[in-house]
Amino acid sequence: MSDAKRFSRPVLAGIHESKILGIRAGDGPHRFTGVWAVVVDGRVFVRSWDDKPEGWHRAFLQNPRGAIQIGKREIPVRARRTRGARLMEANDRAYGEKYTTPGARGYVRGFARPRRRNTATELALL
Repeated sequence: MSDAKRFSRPVLAGIHESKILGIRAGDGPHRFTGVWAVVVDGRVFVRSWDDKPEGWHRAFLQNPRGAIQIGKREIPVRARRTRGARLMEANDRAYGEKYTTPGARGYVRGFARPRRRNTATELALL
């Protein structure tokens, strides 16, 4: 998303430090869903675990506008599919480095599998 606005350093730090990020796809008054997010080279990425037809990932495919929630702050975002082997590998590493508990290991491995890896989504300021 080279033409996209970047998140501020404090927002990136907040995303990097938090284990769960609130995300809402679309323009409507939907609820926020908790997702795992990583920061790679100053860019924010998320992946869908189950990719349900009514889930946030599919909603972003229909309408790339949405919002993230950091604390009580709501930030408008635009979503874009992530492409490129190097960027995907960097995302895989970032998930492994951030989510290190024994319970998280299976999810980190799962996120690296093709069906979940293919849901990789970059978020940028709207």
